[in-house]
Amino acid sequence: MSRQLDFLKQLAHGLAVQFGSSCEVVIHDLTRKDLDKSIVYIENGEVSNRHTGDGPSGIVLETLRSDPAKLKDRLAYLTKTDDGRILKSSTLYIRDEKGRVAYIFSLNYDITSLLAVENVVRSLIQTEQEADSSEKEHDSPQRITHNVTELLNELIEQAIARVGKPVALMNKDDKVSVVQYLNDAGAFLITKSGDKVSSLLGISKFTLYSYMDKG
Repeated sequence: MSRQLDFLKQLAHGLAVQFGSSCEVVIHDLTRKDLDKSIVYIENGEVSNRHTGDGPSGIVLETLRSDPAKLKDRLAYLTKTDDGRILKSSTLYIRDEKGRVAYIFSLNYDITSLLAVENVVRSLIQTEQEADSSEKEHDSPQRITHNVTELLNELIEQAIARVGKPVALMNKDDKVSVVQYLNDAGAFLITKSGDKVSSLLGISKFTLYSYMDKG
């Protein structure tokens, strides 16, 4: 396994040098028991302000919750940093000899400046007809988190946003939807997440588990 990790580190360094300081390369080790320190190697970490020893992103929890046989690499999707920069990201699942995902190899390229240039060029060449037809929805970039606390808070915000009302106004079905969204996202893999969600929703741990079973 260490030989595989050494190769990934070599590859990460080469890609970072090739594409420059705007290209962050991250390796998450899923064989570690300490989920809050899943990042074992990072190049150009200033892109997302992360360091070796930082915790997982949402993609890590999704991986741990998923059937390894059904996982496919995610290529060229958008993420965003805490300060609002937009990244073009790709995630590669690195498997061990038994087919289990042992590492996640991620590329995050800061395209914020390129998007600004694109917008300027588009405004110069766009016709009125194209402008009218360009009002299409785009998936919101997924925020990059630094530790499991941030990640859990982000997932909770997403779950509440999907319901579309504050917790104080939620009925039972709304709370079931929140719990099931968090469960599907792998939020309950985080230590003591059940306590936090139960307290937030004003339900018991027993009720929380019953809501999870409704999925």
